[in-house]
Amino acid sequence: MRVFVILPAAGLGTRMAPGHTSQAAPKQFLEVAGVPILIHTLRAFAAVPEISSIVIAVRATERERLTAHVTEHGYASRVTVVEGGDSRQESVYNALRTLECDPDDIVLVHDAVRPLIEPAVIRRVIEAVEKHSAAIVGLPALDTIKQVERMADGAIVTATIPREYIVQAQTPQGFRCGLLRKAFAEAEADGFAGTDEASIVERAGTQVFVVPGSPSNIKITQPGDLELAEFYLAQRAATH
Repeated sequence: MRVFVILPAAGLGTRMAPGHTSQAAPKQFLEVAGVPILIHTLRAFAAVPEISSIVIAVRATERERLTAHVTEHGYASRVTVVEGGDSRQESVYNALRTLECDPDDIVLVHDAVRPLIEPAVIRRVIEAVEKHSAAIVGLPALDTIKQVERMADGAIVTATIPREYIVQAQTPQGFRCGLLRKAFAEAEADGFAGTDEASIVERAGTQVFVVPGSPSNIKITQPGDLELAEFYLAQRAATH
């Protein structure tokens, strides 16, 4: 059994404020502690010996830049760069098509802009997929969750959802290769757009197991997240 990783990194980072990112500098290439976010993410997966290879999906205009970063940091032998699509789902499917994986091999999909993922969490997902065939990282919801009906001037509450029934999904999300390929093919045939890989697999009728995540496994989406990532990295450096 082998383990493959897909890092979809074709997003433009439109929620970053002007001055932080642009068409020329998507957020995955912004630096945290002097290193591009995507390289921090890559390091975490490269530190897990069970992982055979890593595929990164980027826009065609960013392939040269990414390849240079990968080579500069010494990961060229373990990383394949492919062209991403207009959506995350397309990018993941493009990468999935390039994998020479057996049906029982494991594929992990991780947000390229979650650079603080810990190797221990990655291993937990791998172990869960070995047992359950599909697994995601999740955090218990801390706030009260309300279901609402949208109105022209806002929303009204229609139900309060008990927190024990809710987790906040993170990545990596892991699946048996054959299962993931089948689910993606069915979604493409039906024109279904999922919110994440798990939603596509759930739709195909497979139960998805949840493993505990980490509050530090943040997705860098807005400018303030860069400072938070710097803080977490400084904390880790101080404890090692």
